[in-house]
This record gives sequence, C-alpha cells and structure tokens, in this order.
Amino acid sequence: MEQASALYRLLGDEARLRLLRVLAQDRFNVKELTGILGLAQSGVSRHLGLLKDAGLVVEERDGSFSFYRLAPSVRDERKGALWPVLQAQFVEAAGSALVKADEARLQEVLRLRRENFEHVSADTRDGRQLVPGRSWAAWSRALGLLLPPLDVADLGCGEGYLTVETARWARRVAAVDRSTGVLDRAKALAARKRLTNITWKKGELEKLPLESGSMDVALLSQALHHAAQPAAALAEAARILKPGGRLLILDLRPHDETWVREKLGDQWFGFSDDHLSGLLTRAGFTDVRVALGARRTHDPFAVLLAIGTKPAKRGRK
Repeated sequence: MEQASALYRLLGDEARLRLLRVLAQDRFNVKELTGILGLAQSGVSRHLGLLKDAGLVVEERDGSFSFYRLAPSVRDERKGALWPVLQAQFVEAAGSALVKADEARLQEVLRLRRENFEHVSADTRDGRQLVPGRSWAAWSRALGLLLPPLDVADLGCGEGYLTVETARWARRVAAVDRSTGVLDRAKALAARKRLTNITWKKGELEKLPLESGSMDVALLSQALHHAAQPAAALAEAARILKPGGRLLILDLRPHDETWVREKLGDQWFGFSDDHLSGLLTRAGFTDVRVALGARRTHDPFAVLLAIGTKPAKRGRK
C-alpha cells in the first residue's frame, strides 16, 4: 500500500506525465527534453531523478551523452496494470494544447538528429546507406561558398543560428530582432564562433533600423508569421534592399496548431502559396516564386519557401 501510494503521488504531476509520454517514444538527453517540454533544465533533471528512482525511467550512456528512456519493465503488463493506465492518459491528453506543443517540438528534435551524424545510429535496418560526415549543415555552408560576398539582413534573427551561418560567407550581416534578451544570446553565440562581421540591432519587422537601399539580400526565416502586419514587414524588406536585391522567405503553410499563438507568440497560422505570392507582389517584388520547402509525415507544419526581387532602377533615356 505504501509503495502504491508513493507511485500515485509521483504520477500526480503534470510535468512528469508529459515526460513519460515523450520518453515512451524514444530516448532523449536532458538538453533535448528541456527543449521539448519548455521547462528549466534543473526541473527536468529533478523529475528524471525521481522517475529513475521509481524504476519508471532508465539511463543509458552513449559516448559522452546520457540518454533517458521509459524503462522496459513499465510496458510489461505481467508486472502490473501501469502501462495501460499510462497509455489511456496519453491518448486522452493528445488533443491538449500543451501536449500538441510537446509533440511538435519532439518532432523537431528528431529532425535535427537525422540531419546531424553524431546522433545517427550505425543501424541500417531501414535500408539507407550510412555515410559518415553527411549533414545538411555542411551542405548549407558549402553552397554559401558559391555566393559572392554580399550584404545580408537577417530579419527576426532570433538566437542567431542562421545569422552565424550566413556570416560565414557574407561580407557583412545586419541582424534585427525585437527582443533584447534574444539578441544577447545571439551575440554570445557569434562571439563563441569568433565572427566579427555581424551588426546587431533591436527593432520591429514593420520598422527596420536599417538604411534604405543598403542590403543585397534580406532573409525572413520563420519570422513573418510573428509580424502583426506582414504587408508592412515586406514593404520594409523592399525598402532596405538595393535595386536588384532579393528577399528570401522561409515560413509555414496554413496549419491548425492554435497553441503556437500563446506558446510562441505567432500572429499568423501560416500562409497559403497564393496569399504569400500576393503579399510579395503588392510589396513591389518581381520574379516571385513560392514553393513547398519541406514536409514530414504526421508533422502539422510544412515549410514554405518564397523569393522575390526588388526591381532594378531604369536608366534614363
């Protein structure tokens, strides 16, 4: 009775139930779990310790990493009825905004794993060839080397990951974000990479703190859906570009994940191809192209790509 009471108290915590639901799908390290659940690392570590002590979670070492997963004994129905109860709870909670947010972030972590060799197992049961060194990050850097030195604006730069990658090939990068805290973290990342060709500016997408006609390329990577006025943001992007300059957008196609408004501050639930194409055209861009960037099975988010060119000035006759 005492043991059962302790177990019920342990499972009477929402964060621990969310943690068990995630660990029932795969193994994760503490950093990944922190990102998936949106909790402080100290809290995740404390919950893992309690679940591990109760025999519900096991820790596995893989090189220099520690991974956690649901203990195999939990699924063994011969040892009790806990697993059917947990399964029923997972199914019941699947429609909640909190769990849907967890699931979206979990899928993003798994995507990042697939694109980084250090997290890829040597197991080739899926029939795909294992190629050491293959990564999308390396390919993006390689393609960047084909470009001439350009002046690039990263609009809505967030914590600076794209900014840093762009700075590897650009002449200079102007990174803009509305959050001082986010910019501080981005600056720290660039400092660790010893990049000195980035200028950091605080500002809104609808009123950029950049000079007119000063940039060759403007990037809006998963930023436009945060703009209160997308049309105004695109007009500002056109203003700062040089004649002949180009705007590149990565955003989302329409989706029904309304939790992103509260959790992530999204203003728009994605854009249709026609909607985004029309916005670019009305902002004065030519040679507009919109295409699907990426979509994964069971992922509610599909990446949308768009590009447009600021018309060159016509010469006088």
